[in-house]
Amino acid sequence: MPSWWAALFFLAAADMAPIPAGEYLRGRNFPWSDYDVAWYPNPAKDDTPARRLKMAAFSLDVAEVTNARYQAFVKATARPAPYHWKQAQPAAEKLNHPVYNVSYDDAVAFCAWDGGKRLPTEAEWERAARGPLEGKIYPWGDRAIAPTDAVYEGKDGPAPVCSKTKNGFGLCDMTGNLWEWCADWYDRKYYETAPAENPTGPAAGQYRVLRGGSWFDVPPLFLSLPYRSWARPPERSPTIGFRCAK
Repeated sequence: MPSWWAALFFLAAADMAPIPAGEYLRGRNFPWSDYDVAWYPNPAKDDTPARRLKMAAFSLDVAEVTNARYQAFVKATARPAPYHWKQAQPAAEKLNHPVYNVSYDDAVAFCAWDGGKRLPTEAEWERAARGPLEGKIYPWGDRAIAPTDAVYEGKDGPAPVCSKTKNGFGLCDMTGNLWEWCADWYDRKYYETAPAENPTGPAAGQYRVLRGGSWFDVPPLFLSLPYRSWARPPERSPTIGFRCAK
């Protein structure tokens, strides 16, 4: 298959899933034994209190943005390619792998270019990741994670998108493969004061929210649905990617 044909194929496969309006319980409503240890880092206790949120309908990319999609963006806009690409080209055998080494601003620019999309808010991301289930550790429930569920605890980087089971809303890789940029600034105590309807995060901050865990991370904590992480907007990492909302 010629590389240009493969790129067109993967671009055409970039579908969006409708996420219906409704309410859901955002945050952690179950205990982690580590959190009871007095010296455990306070930032890791940022996923409470669990509160019900009312959310408007939106759409979310079924898959993390792939190298093929991002390559088309780079060619159309002359934006710098991820620094690990050789001669500004992704490896031909990895066109359907998720793109990484992209900053927050890179992700925002891609989403705007890709049909006027945007990054999801943190509340939208968790709503979509949970699917129709509520109060669970993972998108599939509370049972232990299995290799058929997600890409995790690896050594060789992310896997092709949608290589694991989809969640209840038909989304791929909401757990594992790559952390995903969200639109929100990060605040450890934001859940205490967030609006109960369509929260969009703090007005300012130093870090942007990351959600979902990556191919490198170890379960259960880092891959659990409520777990929050963060990074400075300019950061580019082999564990961070994104998907777009609308």
